[in-house]
Amino acid sequence: MFSYIVRRLIAAVLIVFAASYLIYILAAYAGDPLEDLRQSTAPNRDALIAAKISQLNLDVPPPLRYFIWLGGVLKMFVGDIDLGFNIKGQEVAAQVGIGIGQTVQLVTAATVLAILLGISIGMATALRQYSGFDYSVTFVAFLFFSLPVFWVAQLLKMYVAIGFNNFLADPVLAPWVVVIAAVVLGFVWASIVGGAARKYFLNFGVATLVVGAGLFFVLYTGWLDTPQLGILGILLIGVAAAFAVVFVTAGFSNRKVIYTALTVAVAGAALWFPFNYLFFYVPNYLSWLIVFAVMIGIAIGAAYIFGGDERASSVRAGIITAVVSSILILVDRIMQYWPDYVSLTKGRPIATIGASTPNLKGSVWIQTLDQFTHLLLPTLALMLLSLAAWSRYSRASLLEVMNQDYVRTARAKGLSERTVIMRHAFRNAMIPITTLIAFEIGGIIGGAAITETVFGWNGVGRMFVQAILQVDLNTVMAIFLITSIVTIVFNLIADLTYSALDPRIRVN
Repeated sequence: MFSYIVRRLIAAVLIVFAASYLIYILAAYAGDPLEDLRQSTAPNRDALIAAKISQLNLDVPPPLRYFIWLGGVLKMFVGDIDLGFNIKGQEVAAQVGIGIGQTVQLVTAATVLAILLGISIGMATALRQYSGFDYSVTFVAFLFFSLPVFWVAQLLKMYVAIGFNNFLADPVLAPWVVVIAAVVLGFVWASIVGGAARKYFLNFGVATLVVGAGLFFVLYTGWLDTPQLGILGILLIGVAAAFAVVFVTAGFSNRKVIYTALTVAVAGAALWFPFNYLFFYVPNYLSWLIVFAVMIGIAIGAAYIFGGDERASSVRAGIITAVVSSILILVDRIMQYWPDYVSLTKGRPIATIGASTPNLKGSVWIQTLDQFTHLLLPTLALMLLSLAAWSRYSRASLLEVMNQDYVRTARAKGLSERTVIMRHAFRNAMIPITTLIAFEIGGIIGGAAITETVFGWNGVGRMFVQAILQVDLNTVMAIFLITSIVTIVFNLIADLTYSALDPRIRVN
């Protein structure tokens, strides 16, 4: 494996060198970085032009100037990387570093959610091929494929931000609206679950009642004014998550794993009071780490107590449940500060522009809420478009695998359908998806230029577009270099992941 990694890295270095040289030459001849200065009427125009030429080495031909830039890049190996100056005379390394921070913050959540939800939805539609649910998801996927991202962003601003902010002033819906919403969501859930007519209508009725009761509770008890999950909410959601995790990872026939996951879920609810005292006395991110550490410790302990010969599966299910319970506890704490945050934002909590509220002061919980509300719309815009693609990729991949001989053999051996799908089909269906995930993660650093522009985020994508328009060569090359390195690294990780997913693949 070591020799394989070395060969891949050597090839990658050569590719990056050739590609960067070509892009540098093309970008250098694409325009004149001194155009604005040449049109200036300033009395010291000639002096400004001379200073800019000296600072950017514009008196050196681009084919040779590239090696000056490359020399600054290679200084990274001695801890003194020099990416030069941008067109405004600022250090490129510092400016790109700021942009990457905002881009990673903006795009990471959207990418992770799109991948997880897209793969889950795609797999579900593959298992329910040609059903009403499959056709509905296909329609929605193609709808989002066809929508321009700037249009989606504007719709989100209008209806999710402005509309919801207006709704918060008087959060009441007519009963008939609640009933219609409950019926529609009940129909969606019944379509997802499927089954015979009796099972379908039973699921429809239960889902409609649950959704309707939930909406009436939220709207008519003042929950939107002072939202929280509380012990009961954490317990119910935690137990539901525990059963879901057990179903996916081990199956309901494995009681040892069930006991482990349920123990963790109950422990999360039981520790609600102690954790809230912790948050009061340790009001910073250290308390978050303590919560995760305690819950994961409980999960490992429960797995060793109940796991027996299924200890590995118990540890896996317990840790996943612990992470979910920890997130629920933190979300509940953050929600307790919602009234204060609404007051600080003058009743307009959902932001439409920028990465944070200017001059907002408050605790770590207020700052986290502010970060979330600013991330909400751009994350939704990016996620909805990517979600459609991921659902189609994963659906096609699983359908192809389900027709393979080894899947039919697994069924013929009498294995349960869950085992056939999760252990044999899903694992192999993930192999082609792994490559796409690697490219997607590499693209995170490249930013989302349109989304960043619409929502006023100063990320790498927006910076890259501005650099091209201004013929800001050093900024263009810095972003290209970072994006290419990240892409190469994650593609190497994807290749190594292949061997873990498919024993037939060897890297040597």
